[in-house]
Amino acid sequence: MSLVEGLSVVQIGGGLAAAVCGRLFSDIGAAVGCVDPDDSTPLAQYLNAGKQRLLLDAIAAADIIVCEGGPRALRARGRDAAALRRRNERAVLVLISPFGQTGPAADDPASDLTLFYASGIARMLTGQVDDFAEAPIRPVGAQTAFIGGVAAACAAMQAAVAGRPASIDVSIQEALSTIAITELARAGTGGRQWSRKRLADGNGATVCILPSADGYAAISPRDDHQWAAWLTVMGSPDWGGDPLFATKPDRVANWNALHELMCAWSRQHDKQWIADRAQDAHVPSFPLREPLEQLASPQLAARGFWRSLAITGRPVLVPGSPFGLTIAPVAPIPTDDRRQPAAGKGPLAGVRVLDFSWVIAGPTATRYLAAMGAEIIKVEAPGRGDPGRASELHSVLGQGKRAIVLDLKKPEEVAIARALAARSDLLIENFATGVMDRLGLGAADLAAVNPGLIYISASGLGRTGPEARAVAYGTLLQCYAGFAGLNRHPDRPPRVGLAWLDPMCGLMLAFVAAAALWRRRTGGVARIDFSMLEAMLWTMAGPLIAAQLGTPPQPRGNRSERQAPHGAYPCAGDDSWLSLAVASDTQWRALCEIVPGLSSLVGLGAAGRIAQGAAIDEALAAWAGGQDAATAARTLRQADIAAAALAGSADLLHDPHLRARGFWEAARGGDLPGLPWQSSFARMTGPAPELGGDTEWVLRAVLGLSDGEIAALDRRRFSRSA
Repeated sequence: MSLVEGLSVVQIGGGLAAAVCGRLFSDIGAAVGCVDPDDSTPLAQYLNAGKQRLLLDAIAAADIIVCEGGPRALRARGRDAAALRRRNERAVLVLISPFGQTGPAADDPASDLTLFYASGIARMLTGQVDDFAEAPIRPVGAQTAFIGGVAAACAAMQAAVAGRPASIDVSIQEALSTIAITELARAGTGGRQWSRKRLADGNGATVCILPSADGYAAISPRDDHQWAAWLTVMGSPDWGGDPLFATKPDRVANWNALHELMCAWSRQHDKQWIADRAQDAHVPSFPLREPLEQLASPQLAARGFWRSLAITGRPVLVPGSPFGLTIAPVAPIPTDDRRQPAAGKGPLAGVRVLDFSWVIAGPTATRYLAAMGAEIIKVEAPGRGDPGRASELHSVLGQGKRAIVLDLKKPEEVAIARALAARSDLLIENFATGVMDRLGLGAADLAAVNPGLIYISASGLGRTGPEARAVAYGTLLQCYAGFAGLNRHPDRPPRVGLAWLDPMCGLMLAFVAAAALWRRRTGGVARIDFSMLEAMLWTMAGPLIAAQLGTPPQPRGNRSERQAPHGAYPCAGDDSWLSLAVASDTQWRALCEIVPGLSSLVGLGAAGRIAQGAAIDEALAAWAGGQDAATAARTLRQADIAAAALAGSADLLHDPHLRARGFWEAARGGDLPGLPWQSSFARMTGPAPELGGDTEWVLRAVLGLSDGEIAALDRRRFSRSA
């Protein structure tokens, strides 16, 4: 089923991020072609499967052109923005590169590892550590390519809705850095920076991984009633009544003792048994799965997620589209009434979105839609509203939105929500499965009042299938998918770490929302049933394929199977690290000239360097140990070796390259991070709204209620202090 039938996309070159972008478009029905693709790895073969091989002249007819590379490399090949624009004056042109097409670091060498260090994500990926001797790591599965490619697809699809030429510049560094949007906002508005050193529970009282008889299980009894239920699952142990563990602050303060007690119990049981009993008690929990275990999932089978594909001549199962999709017929919007925005307006100007989402994934998606010009009406409950308001999260994700308060326990206020849906183009929600239906706000209910309403649901495992009602959070799904289990050093137990999945899903949701808008203008209204687990597995295609080809992935830390040296080395100062990746013999010889302890090994090829890894690491550690990490990284980059110091959010705040690119935007109380791309089209912004701050405006301007009609409502439900 196609969301974008007739949309033509051409990806140029062998870049993995461009291939990811093309894969995402192909998965929603676009005609995608490749110019000079690189199919040398199983992952690349999957990403480029089903795409037509083209010559460069074919881009003249493309609606979207995607090309990957730094500005110097693209100019050398005649594939820079100016050269591509001469071949196609009307397309959306997307350029993806490590550091963007402008700025003082635009041509710096980079790798998957060094981009994670440069973006600040490496220090948060696996959570807090007990000592700084543990090096920060990159995640499994070429995630720089997936984040860069998904960000590119998101921006390109939104631009395509406008139907006019556009240029988009995606910096993978910036796309990665926005995964930790709360930390960036905290640094920009208060100068504070997250510490990698474990404090108290290291957030274990919220999400915890326990050893089991056959692996690990993750649990999240974050609320008091969930904790009480979890004690019951564990057989109501005597220590459960100890005052040391009575409240969540108590459990945080006494975490080491509590964790040891829970581990003694969990080791007696299988991981699936633990998760099943916890879910039966409505305690969020999942086992940490290995990649091959995913292939036997009844949930994924019921949703038809897998498809068969030949990789290196062997049949394997690969992820299908991450978007559960149905399309109902609707009359196309007449050509003269497609509300294409005028110059100076964002590409989604004229689009109204009713936003029932909360916390991270959904609000991230609607933040991108708001930035592209859509009118977002954020619906919140009376009281505290979106939990994101309790941190700096709302200051970023709330930008440019309008906020109203509705008590959906009251029929008259559900009626207001239905009236707003009747006047909206798109609705997005991420409540638990069944909640919107019980309120009378499900997709079928609202189709009766607005047949053209695009309805997007985001949930942990999707709205259908045997596990549709499982209680899930993004960090738990990172465990269930196998992401957390693989993202560690071989000698360390898994930790949950950064909420990676939610912001990545925000990009995917904004992408599919724009695609659904494009589809509706040509006839057809989409109902999208988005599964966060499927989205996570979609980005883990590499490990899933490798497991089926006979090389099940194992935790490797920063090691690489193809490049050496490839790792991180402690430098002078606390938690100061240098990352580097040598990808060629030329780079190796340059490194040997810089590091005296390597001079005798200068003749080694890649295989020899892997074999001599311990000696090479020892020499590099000795060289780096007395140096400033940023200075050492700069020395290596000047020799065309990919290298980066471990960045924190405060470092990114003062980064001259990010400042030159306009990544940071002035706001009340400091600076806020921008979008994960730069573009030629207008970008809308504005302060995040107060709780319910636009309720009366929405009632008047959108629903057309009179002062008397508004006065007849319970005004306390619509005030900012409600």
